[in-house]
Amino acid sequence: MPHGAMPRPSYLAADPSIWSWLTTTDHKRIGVLYLVALVGFFLVGSIAAALFRLELATPEADVVSADVYNRLFTAHGVVMVWFFLIPSIPAVLGNFLLPLMLGADDLPFPRLNLASWYVFVAGGLLSLGSILFGGVDTGWTFYTPYSSTYSNSYVMLMAAGVFVAGFASIFTGINFLVAIHRLRAPGMGWFRMPLFAWSLYATSLINVLATPVLATTLVLMVLERLFSVGVFDPDLGGDPVLFQHLFWFYSHPAVYIMILPGMGVVSEVLSCFARKRVFGYTFIAFSSLAIALLGFLVWGHHMFTTSQSVVGSLVFSLLSLLVAVPSAVKVFNWTATLWRGSIALDTPMLYVLGFLVLFTVGGLTGVMLSVLPIDVHVHDTYFVVAHFHFIMVGGMVLACLGGLHFWWPKITGRMYPERLGRIAAVAGLVGFVITFTPQFVAGYMGMPRRYHEYPDEFALPQAVSSAGVVVLAIGYVLPFGYLLWSLPHGRPAGANPWCATGLEWTTPSPPPADNFATTPHVTEEAYAYRADED
Repeated sequence: MPHGAMPRPSYLAADPSIWSWLTTTDHKRIGVLYLVALVGFFLVGSIAAALFRLELATPEADVVSADVYNRLFTAHGVVMVWFFLIPSIPAVLGNFLLPLMLGADDLPFPRLNLASWYVFVAGGLLSLGSILFGGVDTGWTFYTPYSSTYSNSYVMLMAAGVFVAGFASIFTGINFLVAIHRLRAPGMGWFRMPLFAWSLYATSLINVLATPVLATTLVLMVLERLFSVGVFDPDLGGDPVLFQHLFWFYSHPAVYIMILPGMGVVSEVLSCFARKRVFGYTFIAFSSLAIALLGFLVWGHHMFTTSQSVVGSLVFSLLSLLVAVPSAVKVFNWTATLWRGSIALDTPMLYVLGFLVLFTVGGLTGVMLSVLPIDVHVHDTYFVVAHFHFIMVGGMVLACLGGLHFWWPKITGRMYPERLGRIAAVAGLVGFVITFTPQFVAGYMGMPRRYHEYPDEFALPQAVSSAGVVVLAIGYVLPFGYLLWSLPHGRPAGANPWCATGLEWTTPSPPPADNFATTPHVTEEAYAYRADED
């Protein structure tokens, strides 16, 4: 800073009034607003999960009725998928970091960015309203014709919430795509971008192209429910398998909306705490685009047990096996990045190492589910539930927590207690393994999902799974406590506490409202660590 120049206030101190936060167009503040909303939705989804896992601790129905159980797992699925997993990393870390990583002052459409938060909250409130009025019993997939004709629950209100929240995803995706194309700092070519930006680019493509398909599907479902238009109900001349084609055309790419940003976080954290350049940068970058592209071609592997033709199922099986290739490229390159690195086991790194283990297990079981005979055997069982959670919770949530801990000093200007961070990371990993590994066993033994009573032969894996939730909860509650504690009590972080690369680490912590005093010029690759030569 030049002698005599006034320090620029941080984005947190610029105007602390609540009104200024609610009307802000600063991408950093909008990211924080998303974080607050997402914590609330995560709490709702977690409470629903805790209640139905309590029911599943014993074979008898001794906690809730069958109808309440159905409404609990539907609330858990809808809230966690559309109001936590899909928006979490892009809306929080993406909003906060992308302009900083690109060397820009803000996203290209700041008002649209703020509108995305309001639209997201409005959609979430609609869905929460349906829960408060009595809930929905269809499951998060809204399968027809039950959802469109026969269910006596608040399906339309829940569907309206998901429909509205979809616009927030589209708004954010448009902002990110334009920013990456138009707002990169001088000297930042495509192959000098951080890999986190590449992952957001691939995610945004899926958001913009796939979300309208979900919106159309939900509108058709509501029209059938309101006006008996024969689209999905066979009694009205419709086809329920058509709903599955439309729903999974969106929802399988949505899996990559959830996991791709987490993969971007992993690349950043691994490189920093291994003190090495990312191995195979170009392959990792293009593998994100390959996952986004192939993700649109594999929806049919969810439908092997429907009236889909055998030839169609074989094609979808082959494509599903193919999509594992770019994911494997990432895992092998991350492993090579660790090789002979100067590895520091700080909290973000522990979360990312946990991600590598759980994502690999989830990916390998996904390959199993791509094979027709195995999928038919375990279809609609707890094996599928375990696979999904190994990818989404074991993978994406751990990546999200790793990224939040990694950039928390940049977001707040404060450090958190490192020892508690490590305890939380280990507790989260151990609790997850105890919770979801037995579900592979129960599923392979034949236990179907979405049953609140079950034979005694499944009692042991279900009891162990419910017990693991206690340890998992500790891993989730601890960060909430010590990160809040760090806001007033944590030691000042400094601009770059991790000695990381990237333009975001060249700004003060927390960053000024306008990000950069002068436009930065990029002269080297994204991961030019000097320490790896020591």
